[in-house]
Amino acid sequence: MSAHPVNALTIDVEDYFQVSALAPHIPRSDWNSRECRVEHNIGRILAMLDEHETKATFFTLGWIAERYPRLVREIVSAGHEIASHGYGHERASDQNPESFYSDIHVAKLVLEDLSGVAIKGYRAPSFSIGESNLWAFDCLERAGYQYSSSVYPVQHDHYGMPDAPRHAHMRGNLLEIPPSTLRMFDKNWPASGGGFFRLLPYTLSAWMIRHINTAENLSAVFYFHPWEIDPDQPRISGVSAKTRFRHYVNLAKMEGKLRRLLADFNWGRMDQIYLDPASRQ
Repeated sequence: MSAHPVNALTIDVEDYFQVSALAPHIPRSDWNSRECRVEHNIGRILAMLDEHETKATFFTLGWIAERYPRLVREIVSAGHEIASHGYGHERASDQNPESFYSDIHVAKLVLEDLSGVAIKGYRAPSFSIGESNLWAFDCLERAGYQYSSSVYPVQHDHYGMPDAPRHAHMRGNLLEIPPSTLRMFDKNWPASGGGFFRLLPYTLSAWMIRHINTAENLSAVFYFHPWEIDPDQPRISGVSAKTRFRHYVNLAKMEGKLRRLLADFNWGRMDQIYLDPASRQ
């Protein structure tokens, strides 16, 4: 391990059928009848993190937590941070202030009740806080959150706020911690996981993270989803070629790439890196 800054490893705890890009093909009314695979996949992730003596932050849906309370307790007992991904994976940009506040408030109550710990952080589904709904930060502060990781400073067809700050900054009394990007050729390039990590060669992804650590002397924020290590998940019919590629590309290679990432860099929890650096191990 290098002596570079500790990077934040984050997992967005949702199942394959809750992905925003698949929403037109999977109505919410079908969620309860779908095969859930998140419990098994999180178990694999916990074992992998334990093997590498790594702690992480799990941004967890209230919907998932209510159905798998033991999973929440296992995450906490293993020394990881539980944070909020909202209750029902509703994009913040599709809600008004009242419905958004209700979603994040209920999710926080559910997660705190099941975990027995204070919930400090929130990540909007699909990074859906942007120029059009900056009121969301007021709602998060009112609901008692201390930090958010909800604004992705990139240009993307589903989300993004390319002119937003690239690194942690205050929004009122709330700390916003964006997923990592690399600034090059007058553009922000994704450097923080998800489909980009599955698609790009590992050496390029690692170079981007290392650049953030060395050239900028800052922590990187990396994210992935439990379904991304699950190549055997059910295939959803009728989706576009673009969506199919984005969702299923290189699923079989993801776990191996994650293991390399865990071995090559220092990783930790969001709250300990950004809210309480003295507690980092």
